[in-house]
Amino acid sequence: MRHRTLLLLTLVALLMPWGNDVTAKINKNKKKRKAEVEVPEWDPTLPQPDEPLTPLTPQHPLTLDLMYARDVVVTHTANHQIMGIDVSHYQGYIDWNEVARNRDIHYVYIKATEGGELMDNMFRLNIRGARRAGLKAGVYHFYIPSVSPQRQFQNLRSAVNKEDMDLLPIIDIERRGRDKLPKFQQNLKTFIQMVERHYGVKPVLYCSRDFYNKYLAGPFSSYKYMIARYHPEVPELCDDAPFVMWQFSSTSYVRGIHGHVDRSCMMDQYTLRDILIR
Repeated sequence: MRHRTLLLLTLVALLMPWGNDVTAKINKNKKKRKAEVEVPEWDPTLPQPDEPLTPLTPQHPLTLDLMYARDVVVTHTANHQIMGIDVSHYQGYIDWNEVARNRDIHYVYIKATEGGELMDNMFRLNIRGARRAGLKAGVYHFYIPSVSPQRQFQNLRSAVNKEDMDLLPIIDIERRGRDKLPKFQQNLKTFIQMVERHYGVKPVLYCSRDFYNKYLAGPFSSYKYMIARYHPEVPELCDDAPFVMWQFSSTSYVRGIHGHVDRSCMMDQYTLRDILIR
């Protein structure tokens, strides 16, 4: 028994330095990890989480959404005394005599063509029926950016004669396409100029408020516009373009037409005379 006790005491004495080293290393690692996750003290010179960030100033506000160009917004007033509609084959057969009895309808725009090949299959019937009923009628072309302006012009010219229209023609511009903005604008300008030269009048351009503010403001600000915005508030443009008509609804009902129809009204000081072909 005595020999065993001496042996154990000897082993403990030999292991004590090693144990002290292990304990020291563990304590050192704990301090290191604590230092790595320790939160720095509060610094009053740094931005705090509840402080608002300073907004960036856009370099080209006219190419951005309207929310970035509120300092140049131009407000307009609507004249709901002079209203009109626009239709296409989506409305099917229309009783134009019944439509003409509606004293709120002063003009009508009818879809004629789209892109480089399509002609609306109700165009001929609609344009003849509307004019025979005594309504002032105009036509519109739906512009497709991926189709050359030359092909689109040939399509429009083959379908519509100047004698078919009482109102300035409309170019419906709703698609941006994949081309870079300068090319999109150049092709659109080429098409507009071809239409203007052939029919002898400057067409009206149709688009949404945001589309105009982003893509058309500047190079096309001298043209008359029908602006679409289905909202109680009048659209606001980022410059003083001739905003002649406002398409304020796409879900209106008019006697003589089955289903929904787009409705618009004249703006500001403009009257029906401003869109008539003189």
